[in-house]
Amino acid sequence: MGTTEHTTQRTAPRRRAWRPVLAAVLSTGLMLSGWQAASAGTPTNGGSAAPLPATFSGDGAARAHDGDPASYAKGSASHWIRADLGATRRLDRVELSLPGEAQRVKLQGSANGRDFVDLSDTQARKGKVTLRLDGAPVRYVQVVGAHRVGELALYGAASGDSTPPPAPRGVHLNGATLSWERAAGASGYDIYADGRLRAGLPATATHWQDTTAPGGAARKTVYSVRARDAAGNQSPDSRTVTRTVAAGKGSSRAAFTPPAGKPRPTPLRAKAARGATMPYTTVEAESGAVGGGAQVVGPNRKIGDLAGEASGRKAVTLKQTGQYVEFTTPVATNTLVTRFSIPDAPGGGGTNATLNVYVDGAKAKPLNLTSKYAWLYGPEASPVNDPGAGPARHIYDEAHLDLGHTVPAGSRIRLQKDADNASSYAIDFVDFEKVSAAPNPNPQAFVQPTGFGHQDVQNALDKARMDTTGKIQGVYLPPGDYETSSKFQVYLKPVKVIGAGPWFTRFHAPAGQQNTDVGFRAADGADGSTFSGFAYFGNYTSRIDGPGKVFDFQNISGITIDTIWAEHMVCLYWGANTDRMTLRNNRIRDTFADGLNMTNGSTDNLVTNNEARSTGDDSFALFSALDAGGGDQRNNVYENLTSKLTWRAAGLAVYGGQLNTFRNIHIADTLVYSGVTVSSLDFGFPMNGFGPGRTTFENLRIERAGGHFWNGQTFPGIWLFSASKPFRAIRVNGAQITDPTYHGIMFQTNYTGQQPQNRIEDTEFSDVTITGAKKSGDEYNAKSGIAIWANEMPEPGQGPAAGKATFRRLTLRDNAENIRNTTSTFQIGVE
Repeated sequence: MGTTEHTTQRTAPRRRAWRPVLAAVLSTGLMLSGWQAASAGTPTNGGSAAPLPATFSGDGAARAHDGDPASYAKGSASHWIRADLGATRRLDRVELSLPGEAQRVKLQGSANGRDFVDLSDTQARKGKVTLRLDGAPVRYVQVVGAHRVGELALYGAASGDSTPPPAPRGVHLNGATLSWERAAGASGYDIYADGRLRAGLPATATHWQDTTAPGGAARKTVYSVRARDAAGNQSPDSRTVTRTVAAGKGSSRAAFTPPAGKPRPTPLRAKAARGATMPYTTVEAESGAVGGGAQVVGPNRKIGDLAGEASGRKAVTLKQTGQYVEFTTPVATNTLVTRFSIPDAPGGGGTNATLNVYVDGAKAKPLNLTSKYAWLYGPEASPVNDPGAGPARHIYDEAHLDLGHTVPAGSRIRLQKDADNASSYAIDFVDFEKVSAAPNPNPQAFVQPTGFGHQDVQNALDKARMDTTGKIQGVYLPPGDYETSSKFQVYLKPVKVIGAGPWFTRFHAPAGQQNTDVGFRAADGADGSTFSGFAYFGNYTSRIDGPGKVFDFQNISGITIDTIWAEHMVCLYWGANTDRMTLRNNRIRDTFADGLNMTNGSTDNLVTNNEARSTGDDSFALFSALDAGGGDQRNNVYENLTSKLTWRAAGLAVYGGQLNTFRNIHIADTLVYSGVTVSSLDFGFPMNGFGPGRTTFENLRIERAGGHFWNGQTFPGIWLFSASKPFRAIRVNGAQITDPTYHGIMFQTNYTGQQPQNRIEDTEFSDVTITGAKKSGDEYNAKSGIAIWANEMPEPGQGPAAGKATFRRLTLRDNAENIRNTTSTFQIGVE
């Protein structure tokens, strides 16, 4: 088939925040909560009690701020009234008077008076409406869709800040990594590529990696950085740097040009950075310098292959003495993490090896490696540790090393096979991170264990629990290695369990055991506890359903899990009927099941800024089951997440529920399954389906996703499966699917006899781009290379996709086949 492009006009997707108090200026612009009632009393943020002076425009605008609600500006349904504050100011609230019957109106904002974005959904309202903005920085505010506006009043800071911060200096490229120096007064940074906003980063950021896969025709990309202050003002552009990528290659060279004299106008709110912003920088091995005969292998999509199971589907092999891969550090670092593969033992169980690390040509330390936790064989759904059981999969693991000193940015770190390194190696990528131990935040309020054993820690937890003075807040875990063989118990009162950081406070399951159930359980009274700043290194070598969760919680609320490193466990977190939980800044690696899963009526939870690598089931899951209690599963927000290298199941999976939001998520290199699963299959459990409230997906980036599983069923970048429960009210707003293994988006339906169990209903996509769906050339070639597919007969017991989906502003590019729908039971509408 051809490779034509189909595209229609784009507009900025709307964002909806379901959490009732989620209203803040984020690193990439303005995000406001849903409209809500607010007091007309004293404003927040030091704002004035009187309306702010502004210049009004629009038909009849004078009547919209004359102090008389009885007089009103009148127009059509497309009518707008705009207020210009003259400078960026922090607004507390906007008050509207909407006389007569209800009107469907929305609020918009802009930084420059031209590029407006929605600050709310369109909803029907009438009478006096107060919209709380909670100190959001904005200059232009307009009301759209109101054919009668009696009054428009803005309240907030009496003075505005119109002075931008200075442009970032020291902008330079190292491969695909852009770096800069911090700018005075900056509260964040915006990254531009070819004049388009690519990412928004916090004030602490000094580097960003362009993970867009190079290849194809030769191309140049011009980058610049702007600083942003707390008032929303942007600096001029930094000097630009140009990355030149040769045809079909990932190498690049940089060139610099002077900064422009004035900043380009930008929208007030842009798409947030897709994925988590973690404190480490990842560099792919294939982008490093190889020597001594080392080889770059790949790309391919083969299970059990060194390239097929690698990030970006490429790796570097070191098989002979003197072979190496060397990295130029894009940031200062005193640590090293590498994803690697070494051979298994002939009978299974793993081998041990070392690999030498050099810094600027000097031998530093050996990196200790083991394949004990890798190499599974046989049945795809339940592989085992026996090489005789069948083909291999899950052949990589990770190792970490404290370098013992800080290595400056621009240094050379080499991984080299020497004569004393007896194994053969594949290197996938490395992480660089500069870390330091956090001290006890308050020795009078945080008790410390007297040792590093399990009972030492439990005794400290009990001491905090039994305190009657109210002075002890929790337990501080100083740097060290803690051996634990069972779960810690937290109950009766909330407690803060604070470590020195995941590089320093390290829990280990016993090395002489396997599959030990370690972690934390929280029971009655522990609502509001915090767990932060430590690592859990388990000893699981295969999946066991039930145990193995670091945090195994049920019927509890208000807990924060922050900056936890989990490795070689079954899951980081499993929450049944858990509400108002916050999971943030966690690193989940090499698990044998889900990274985290919210289920059984879990509501009002926030999962934000977490990265999962190589999970053995869905990296981030929401399952609206009812078997362990709970009710409707709603009002959960999963945002700013990265999932890489899932070796079984999806990067993100949503099974039922309503009013849940999943946004700003990056998924790459799923081995056998979809990047995103949206399914109403109940797996034999009592479960709520989707709806009637919407399930919303926003700003997804899915790369090299899909695969084959369940005896030859192929999976796409996004899989929508209507099955045993209702499938409805799905919105996908903004998705980029690049280089899928078989297809970009696939619709599928489960049947009972000759009838679909449930149809796909009320399902809409907007601003979707699918690029590079190619013929696979393998045994699944006939059902590959499809951008959008209504699956006509996926597997025995199922029938053709049933229902309807609508696409708006759809771009299809460089695919073997853009849309395949041979069914009479499914409609694909493109508007």
